[in-house]
Amino acid sequence: MLYIVSYDVIEDAHRNKIAKILLDYGQRVQYSVFECRMADEQVSELIRRITELVSEEDSLRIYNICRACEKTITVLGHGEVVQDKDVYIL
Repeated sequence: MLYIVSYDVIEDAHRNKIAKILLDYGQRVQYSVFECRMADEQVSELIRRITELVSEEDSLRIYNICRACEKTITVLGHGEVVQDKDVYIL
């Protein structure tokens, strides 16, 4: 499933840690926006990993994009929607 994760985190150290964690799950498409293809258990793991880094003054949002809605995404300018890879190299 495709998820959009966006954040506005005040503390630099926490913001940088969150960005590094998000790179484990997806691709950065804008400075504080990531597109992530994740299974349900990966979403739970991501939330567990970042919960302690988000304070009450911060905002982090995770949007689930359904397959039907995915087809309606419009990208203007540079970039494309993150796709599932047919081949994974470990």
